[in-house]
Amino acid sequence: MAMENVSSLNSVSFRRRAGRGGENARAVSPTIYRYILTETVFSFLIAFLFFFFIFFVNQLLLMAREILAKHVPLSQVALLVLFSLPGVIAMSAPFASLVGTLMTVGRLSSDNEILVMLSSGLSYKNVFIPTITAGIIISLLSFFANDVLLPAGTLQFARLYRRIVVSTPALELEANSVKKFKETVIVTGNVTDNTIDDVLILDRTGDGERRLIMANSAELKDAGRNGLRLELEKAFIQSSKEITRENYDYASADSLHYWVPQEDLIQAVASITPREMSSRDVRQEIQKKVAELDGQLDERRRRISAQAFALETNLREGPGGASWNRQNSLLMNYQREVITLEGMKRDRTLLIYWVEYYKKFSIPFGAFSFIFLAVSLGFMAKKSGQTVGFILGLLISVVYWAFLLGGQTMGIRNTIPPFWSMWLPNILALSIGLFLAILRVRK
Repeated sequence: MAMENVSSLNSVSFRRRAGRGGENARAVSPTIYRYILTETVFSFLIAFLFFFFIFFVNQLLLMAREILAKHVPLSQVALLVLFSLPGVIAMSAPFASLVGTLMTVGRLSSDNEILVMLSSGLSYKNVFIPTITAGIIISLLSFFANDVLLPAGTLQFARLYRRIVVSTPALELEANSVKKFKETVIVTGNVTDNTIDDVLILDRTGDGERRLIMANSAELKDAGRNGLRLELEKAFIQSSKEITRENYDYASADSLHYWVPQEDLIQAVASITPREMSSRDVRQEIQKKVAELDGQLDERRRRISAQAFALETNLREGPGGASWNRQNSLLMNYQREVITLEGMKRDRTLLIYWVEYYKKFSIPFGAFSFIFLAVSLGFMAKKSGQTVGFILGLLISVVYWAFLLGGQTMGIRNTIPPFWSMWLPNILALSIGLFLAILRVRK
């Protein structure tokens, strides 16, 4: 009888402990939540500094070196770098979230802290929820930097760069490059100090004539408010009418002065690409371009209809018709218009805007997609969790970046829709992470 009472007491005690364990499995410990969140943020900051200085600031330093070579004041170079930082921050944050989370969960797993937590009746939610919280915060901050700070920094960058170009026009010409201004294209050869070898200039005169200028060498001069001046040596000039190309003039000169006006210099650096715009501005530009393209497509369809009607009329009239001999010409014109229409539908400029629009969301919120993958892979770490997590994070970052660049190229070429070209890497990371997490929890 006594043995039965003891057995019943042990059974009741076991059920009570199991009940408390079940409650703990459903709950999230505030202490563990703060602990893991703090660890994740700390590892994220370390990884962020790594990506910031190694992968991205290098490009800014190259830009600064090119500008310093033109004797631009150091203070202005520092401001240019400062205005470029939002883009660096927006790109660094997602990769840092991946590596930081891998380092955190890998260390917890290799130190058996996760095993102790599970043995205490706590569930995997105590790991997932704080890391997901960190991922959401990082994604929002990255999106803010990309969508608010980057356009503002670009605007200030353009203003400062315009002032630098006005004061240092030589900054705009580099060796072995093609530089386009408003109505002028300058092709340069090798550059030594302010001397340029093998210069080719294509422009349009005030009378509307097309002009070609070639010179063995040119010396770059600062013309102050007049812009940029090139002193050409051994120059050859050819000009022709826009309509009658066979009517042309040519001349040669031992020396020739050529000016690029200041307003053309300013206009050349004033353009802003969709990458430097906010998502709202990009969306508005897309709507404008879609409306313009629709108008152009409608006009092209009307021309195709007219060509088709002319061709049909020609065929109905038969060999006795007055325009029967123009049949081949009409058919070629119709085919040409159809090919042109199909090419217009694949407007590359519009595709670039669509790709950049989706990219503004996919890259910042890649931090959220990485969290599930990083936590699931971090659980597998057995030894040296932080080191393994850091190395594995770098490898995944390289693969993700390759997918992103490949998707961007295919999106611009219209191989796949722009949405999928930018979001597919995130979807793959999220899907693989969820799959591994489900397998882990079921074990």
